[in-house]
Amino acid sequence: MSERLEDMDVTHEGMCLGTKAFMKQLLGVGLVLGCALWPITAPAQDGAIESLRQTGKAFSAVAKKVSPSVAFIQVEENTEDEAGEVGGWPFGDDLFRRFFGDDFPGLSRRQAPRKPRRAIGQGSGFVFAVDGDNAYVLTNNHVVEDARRIRVKFPDGRAFDARVKGTDPKSDVAVLEVAAKGLPALKWGDSGRLEVGEWVVAMGNPFGLSYTLTTGVVSAKGRTSLGINDYEDFIQTDAAINPGNSGGPLLNLDGEVVGVNTAIFSRSGGYMGVGFAIPSNLARVIAEQLLTQGKVVRGYIGLAVQPLEEDMAEALKLKEVRGVLVNQVYADSPAQRAGIRPGDVLVSFDGKALDDGGQYRNRAALARPDSIVTLGLLREGRLMEVRVKVGRLDESASERAEAIRALGVSVRSLTQEESRRLGLNEAVLVTSVEPGALAARAGIGPGTLILEVNRKAVSTPAAFMAALAESEGSVLLRVAVNGRSRYVTLRWR
Repeated sequence: MSERLEDMDVTHEGMCLGTKAFMKQLLGVGLVLGCALWPITAPAQDGAIESLRQTGKAFSAVAKKVSPSVAFIQVEENTEDEAGEVGGWPFGDDLFRRFFGDDFPGLSRRQAPRKPRRAIGQGSGFVFAVDGDNAYVLTNNHVVEDARRIRVKFPDGRAFDARVKGTDPKSDVAVLEVAAKGLPALKWGDSGRLEVGEWVVAMGNPFGLSYTLTTGVVSAKGRTSLGINDYEDFIQTDAAINPGNSGGPLLNLDGEVVGVNTAIFSRSGGYMGVGFAIPSNLARVIAEQLLTQGKVVRGYIGLAVQPLEEDMAEALKLKEVRGVLVNQVYADSPAQRAGIRPGDVLVSFDGKALDDGGQYRNRAALARPDSIVTLGLLREGRLMEVRVKVGRLDESASERAEAIRALGVSVRSLTQEESRRLGLNEAVLVTSVEPGALAARAGIGPGTLILEVNRKAVSTPAAFMAALAESEGSVLLRVAVNGRSRYVTLRWR
């Protein structure tokens, strides 16, 4: 600058006036710089506020668009009251137990019969299809499971009794039918196009507070190993989800359903910043099958896979750790007929990369029976593509396989000599037990006799497995060791 600072007058509108000396220097420069920011800062602040205002209006627009289709679901179910004690003190025994313990004289010991009582549960849902005078509401299976009566309410004040059209516990999806006119169906969005960081809106009825909206972002995608459902591909979001939100829609800013709010991660029972939603691309396929068929038909390829670890990749002479390792190919399965082998590494399914076993299982299950899918795999370091004709999953066989894996036992029939010596005509003998499996933890070991499965006598391995196939997450066994028998309940869900 040719002029000296102390000789300058700053007179531009919006700037500081009359700085004359370099006091004058530091103070003057501070004033000039501080004031010079004003014409820039004010518009920037106004722009930020306007941007927030527009964001708020976007959320309001979503609420107005979708709220007529969001349902408040109340469920009545019969349950048993806690066993009441007969006799005791006139004001009840709890007070005396609290201060004096269970051994205080006069405390009752006899239990009254359990009495049925009506329990009220609640959740959320949304209309996804309309047919004439009927509307179809999607919700979570766990919301309506074991329901005696289901009541569905809408923001316009109408309430209807609902009928269960179909349920799929493995994906935790259920479809309800209500005789109602004038309810708009929400539009499905493509959950595959969601990106981490994208805004989403959750609608539902947390804690019975009807038609609540919360906002957040997509925190993560493809959560497949949480142990919540059999088939998992969850969207993780920080939009607040609480008890009562289950079954409500997760929406993008266009008001399209991109997920079904299902679960939260919590140590307190309430919201802690991590919620999970079934992606729309999974929920939609399940819901449409339940609507049209009343059940879900899943595809079957016939593979078992495991994670590909770094040392395995090195042993297989792979250049990178990607995909899932095939550890078993089932006999007479589509995979076997297509020439897939144990030791192959699956890296893609119909052109989409495979990162873990959950992704493979979901995509195989969603594949339409009799359709052709293309599996990309690595074999001895060479990339191949194999076309597989998808079969139909036998759910009973799947249940049986799951039960056998969970129990961890192998059995055989008794020989004639063993039957004569033991005096038993109907029993199977445990030949081996996997360490740490359910059977081992229950004290069942080699040499144990299994007499009954779910109160049915069994005498052959086939009868044993057929009885297990009827079990849904637990089994009642009658076993015998050294001539003494006992009942054992084993649960794997």
